Amino acid sequence: MEDFDKLDPDVRMKRQYAIASAALGTISLCAGIIPACGWGIAALGIALGVLSLKIEPNRTAWAGITLSALGILITLAYVAVQLYIVK
Repeated sequence: MEDFDKLDPDVRMKRQYAIASAALGTISLCAGIIPACGWGIAALGIALGVLSLKIEPNRTAWAGITLSALGILITLAYVAVQLYIVK
């Protein structure tokens, strides 16, 4: 395993983007019940995951993108249920 401090600054930043993407994806799963928060957090998680994949493909970035996509699906499902209940 490489020493994180000795990495190229661009690679180091992209790895941090991947970790942030995974964290935001996890948060978006819970924030899905507040549609404005769920959309924003999930979109940011996807954006950071894609930025991370451009330099170095890794599982953490893919996990962040997947979790963020699930967060968007949860937000859509919650909005659909709320619209159905209101009618």
